[in-house]
Amino acid sequence: MSERNIAVIRLLAGKEKDEGREPTVLARYYSDNGADEILVFDLSDTDADHERSLGALKEICRAAEVPVKAGGRIRRLEDVKKYLYAGCAKAILNYARQDNIDLTEEASKRFGKERIAASVDSSDVVSAPAALVEEYVSELIYVNELRPFEEKLHPLDCNMEWSEFKLGPDGLVLVVVQDYRTDEVLMAAYMNEEAFQKTIETGKMTYWSRSRQELWVKGLTSGHFQYVKELVVDCDLDTILAKVSQTGAACHTGNKSCFFHEIAKTDYKNTNPLKVFEQVYQVIADRKAHPKEGSYTNYLFEKGIDKILKKVGEEATELVIAAKNPDPEEIKYEMSDLLYHAMVLMVERGVTWEDITAELANR
Repeated sequence: MSERNIAVIRLLAGKEKDEGREPTVLARYYSDNGADEILVFDLSDTDADHERSLGALKEICRAAEVPVKAGGRIRRLEDVKKYLYAGCAKAILNYARQDNIDLTEEASKRFGKERIAASVDSSDVVSAPAALVEEYVSELIYVNELRPFEEKLHPLDCNMEWSEFKLGPDGLVLVVVQDYRTDEVLMAAYMNEEAFQKTIETGKMTYWSRSRQELWVKGLTSGHFQYVKELVVDCDLDTILAKVSQTGAACHTGNKSCFFHEIAKTDYKNTNPLKVFEQVYQVIADRKAHPKEGSYTNYLFEKGIDKILKKVGEEATELVIAAKNPDPEEIKYEMSDLLYHAMVLMVERGVTWEDITAELANR
């Protein structure tokens, strides 16, 4: 346990208790700077504060790119479920409490041993029977052995030598940078050999500034670092495509992307599945936040969760009926209806497409 670089976030009513920073900012910082996992402990005293911490935990799980494990204020099986449904890899039972020990078997059988961890103060003080731990707990976390988080580099395994690239007359290679989540093009810059090697060694995008004639670690002054997720080269070996996790804005103007001046455009339908889902979701969310007279979406929100669930059930049934017919057009139509009503349900219950895709990726 102590060999892993573990970051700890202590929540109190949805805020980080010690660091004074937003929990999501901390989670992104930890996962981008060498944390193997993040432990979240809810120190809230009241149910209301606990609910606020659960909301913060969901945001932490969305922001982090390493496993998140959480515990604190677990009183019953429902509390374990809330941690796991928030996106945690494991729920942590506090073995300083007898009621948490008593929950172990039931929680393990309900959610699986691999989703249950337990925290203890030291290796000599484990109040739970060893047989219980062996059978129903996948990990013991020794709280007193946790070390302060240490920022570490992310060296990359590199499959190419700099000599294999086809360089421009100035000895540089063009780099096109994309957001790894959305494929949005963020910026373009250049690398020389030193910048390339530093990028490989640190896992942070580093460029050669042609105007200043010096090495340029993106984000060193602004804090808007780019953490490498993938580097690929084109067929001519003269352009690198970098997929990155972007902290803050990529452009010095404060825009997310440097490409925001429109030159020309034709009318077209963007059928990228994830973008379409996200756009429709955002329209539904906007209807909930800013009701529009005559809107069917607002009608569903006004009628409440029972009406929304009724429509989801109806559309699911219609899809089943359509699937029995030979014409795939009926399936397309009914599936679209089901997905729309499912998104209304998602907005109503605060579930995002990022939550869904993250859950699918984990399966």
